[in-house]
Amino acid sequence: MAALAMLRTLRNRSFTSFSPLRLPIRSALSRFVLVADADIFLHPLAETWAELVHLVQQKGGYSHIITASNSFGKNILPRAAALLDVSPVTDITEISEPHLFVRPIYAGNALCTVRYVGKDPCMMTIRSPSFPMHSESAEPKSEAAPISQVDLSTFNEEFFGKSRWLKLASQDTERPDLGNARVVVTGGRGLKSAENFKLLEKLAEKLGAAVGATRAAVDAGFVPNDLQVGQTGKIVAPELYMAFGVSGAIQHLAGMRDSKVIVAINKDADAPIFQVADYGLVADLFDVIPELIEKLPEKK
Repeated sequence: MAALAMLRTLRNRSFTSFSPLRLPIRSALSRFVLVADADIFLHPLAETWAELVHLVQQKGGYSHIITASNSFGKNILPRAAALLDVSPVTDITEISEPHLFVRPIYAGNALCTVRYVGKDPCMMTIRSPSFPMHSESAEPKSEAAPISQVDLSTFNEEFFGKSRWLKLASQDTERPDLGNARVVVTGGRGLKSAENFKLLEKLAEKLGAAVGATRAAVDAGFVPNDLQVGQTGKIVAPELYMAFGVSGAIQHLAGMRDSKVIVAINKDADAPIFQVADYGLVADLFDVIPELIEKLPEKK
C-alpha cells in the first residue's frame, strides 16, 4: 500500500494490485475493490490467477499492475505479463516517477535506475520492506470503497488443467511471519545441526522474533527452505536482524542488507558479515545464545 500511495502522489493514474485474499483485486485512485470469488481461485495457481489479471486489465485498462516481490507475486506476474505482451519490472525498491524505478542488481551490490518505456500496463513487483508503512491519518475522513464482482462467466475450469493443487505444507508456529517480522534471528552453517537450531528457536521465542536461515543451513537439512533468507530465498528488512554463525555470503547479504540494525555473532573475525553489521561480536555462538536466553526476560 505504501508503493500504491507513492504512485498516487506522483501522477493521477489508475492502477491495480492483487494479493491472495478473498478480496484480491484492489484499484487505486477511484478506490474500489473487485472481488473474484470462486473456488477456482481458492489456491494461487499461476494459470488461473494470471488469466484473472489478464481479464481485469482488459476490462479496466489500468496503467500499472503491482504485486509484492514474494513467491506469490513472482509466480503469477510474469505469466500475466506474457498474456498482456509486456515486460515486467521486478524487485523495485524505490519509485521515482510513474515509469522510473530503482531496483538492485548484482545480488544487491549495486542499484540500477530503470525507465519503463513499453505500453500499458506497467507491471511490477515491489520489495515491500523497502517501502515504509503509509499512514492516511492526515486525510480528513476515510470513505468506504465500493465492491464489485468480477464477471467470471468466460472462465472454464477444464481449460486450466496443466497444474493442480495438491496440498499446503507449512509449520504450525506462533512466531511472526519471516517476511514481516520486526525482529529476525538467523542461523548459518555454524549451528552445525538441526538440533542446535532449536536453541535459536528458544531465543526467537524470547525476542518474539522470526527464525531465518542461510542457504547453506537449508541445503544441509537443518531447517526447511521456507526459512531461507537471501537472493534465492526471502527478502527481509526487519528493525533488528541477528545473525548467528552466518559467514555473510553475497547471496545471503542480498536478502537482509536493508535491515535497520544488523548484529553479527561469529567466531571468525574475518567473516564478511561483519562488513555490513552495525554491531559485531567475535565469539562462539554456543556460548552467546544460552547466555542471551538466560538473561533476556520472557516476552509478554
